[in-house]
Amino acid sequence: MKKILLICLMAMGIAGCGINKQAQQIKALERCKYRITSADEISLAGADVKKMINNQDINLGSLPGLALGLLRRDIPLRARLNLEVKNPTGNDASINQFEYKILINRQELATGFVNQEVNVTAGQATVVPVDMEVNVYPFISDSKVMREITDFVQSGKNGPEKKGILTLKIRPSIKVAGGLVKYPGFITIDKEVSSKILL
Repeated sequence: MKKILLICLMAMGIAGCGINKQAQQIKALERCKYRITSADEISLAGADVKKMINNQDINLGSLPGLALGLLRRDIPLRARLNLEVKNPTGNDASINQFEYKILINRQELATGFVNQEVNVTAGQATVVPVDMEVNVYPFISDSKVMREITDFVQSGKNGPEKKGILTLKIRPSIKVAGGLVKYPGFITIDKEVSSKILL
């Protein structure tokens, strides 16, 4: 009986240590600094947007995949957002996965999950790639929105540079006692962007 009691107490102690460690990691996550450092590999309907900008070929109607996408009502926009997580605390921070939302000028564009373990040691920073893929047909099919996109891309070349707000909302999850516990609410990261900064 004593052996069983001792084993139970040891198991509770180990579990308690694990939960305490996870609580420290959650506190460390709360104090981490998050920022979007850059956006890479941006393509629209299969066309490299950076090359399109460099060639000053910004007529969205000339994209070969756009006409087919309009017929199918499926125009994929793909991009990789690089998210820097900086840990100024004395404790390591660990994320097992996170849910995200991406917004442009407060309008939600995409949602998804990054199922990847991220460890940020105390006093260090790491960059986490967030791959985004969204069907922008509802936006592109609107002639007014299409004109606004073209104006945004052209800004700084044919007039004053236009700016917008790119927002990344993340909700990290960590492992506790074999299960995933979600962070309460979303952490919001805003970045002011222009065509020069983004592209």
